[in-house]
Amino acid sequence: MGERILMKGNEAIGEAAIRAGCRHFFGYPITPQNELPEYMARRLPEIGGAMVQAESEIAAINMVYGAAGAGVRVMTSSSSPGISLKQEGLSYIAGAELPCVVVNMVRGGPGLGGIQPAQGDYWQATRGGGHGDYRLIVLAPATIQEMVDTVQDAFDLADKYRNPVMILGDGMLGQMMEPVEFREQTVSSLAEKEWATTGLRNHPGRRNVINSLYLQPDKLEEHNQHLQRKYAEIAANEVRYEEVDVEDADLVVAAYGTTARIVRSAMEEARREGLRVGLIRPITLWPFPVEPFARAAERAHAFLSVEMSAGQMVEDVRLAVNGKKPVYFYGRTGGMVPTPEGVLAKFREILEGKHNG
Repeated sequence: MGERILMKGNEAIGEAAIRAGCRHFFGYPITPQNELPEYMARRLPEIGGAMVQAESEIAAINMVYGAAGAGVRVMTSSSSPGISLKQEGLSYIAGAELPCVVVNMVRGGPGLGGIQPAQGDYWQATRGGGHGDYRLIVLAPATIQEMVDTVQDAFDLADKYRNPVMILGDGMLGQMMEPVEFREQTVSSLAEKEWATTGLRNHPGRRNVINSLYLQPDKLEEHNQHLQRKYAEIAANEVRYEEVDVEDADLVVAAYGTTARIVRSAMEEARREGLRVGLIRPITLWPFPVEPFARAAERAHAFLSVEMSAGQMVEDVRLAVNGKKPVYFYGRTGGMVPTPEGVLAKFREILEGKHNG
């Protein structure tokens, strides 16, 4: 067991990225993720890296494109409106098949909204967010330790599939402090990126070109079909989730990130009351863990999606359950955080007839 260090979530992500081999960070300040670029600005120069505060979020994501094209591990971060500004660049990066990591510490919206935590960016993250047929791999940690572990996973997945990976947190995870352990990470074993644009001297006889522009429709369709095959491979091999007390559950709850921690508290009280409630916590929001929901639909009586939104992940839960059982929704918006008491009341409301019977 290594040393455990008390760290704020945003700073823990920064340290984890450095230990995962990230030496380049491009960003622009926005609350509630500012501690992350601040941490990178302090730490990266100490180890020969570079943090650049760009003139805008649009500039930052295009700097990420350039660094990723050179084959280095690169990261950017922002919060909801800033991520919206990065969407065109993310589409280019996905189209050019470049690996990078993007952190979104979600705040309340729409518009400028507020700086309190929210989960209203689920659709944006899991549906690509920008233009065209593309996907991001989306990871949703629930604790600061899991955020630290997820960073290594994110860089590895980005390199493995040559695809951008988003870590979707929220203002609460970014600002809270918890003890974390930085486990040994394998950076030195990174495979050479034969496709990287590092000059003819490094690739004698081969000219590497990175591009997302295909003017001939048949060539663009061929590229799109290649991307879709890659996304199908990711969906088949990279689903991550946690199940808690699902085996005997009458009600199965779906929740991710901070909200899943609140649901766990409500579940403990529900079990004490004799209400059989289980949890499926997606860790990959895309690819979404369809199979565990489909399995649970064979015996559970109902499903409930709990979110800090007006109802977004609930659509994926309904698709996974495929009409076999009713799917309910409970959410808070605008930076309001669900309480264990409010979630427990929803459990009782759904199970009241069965429980009383």
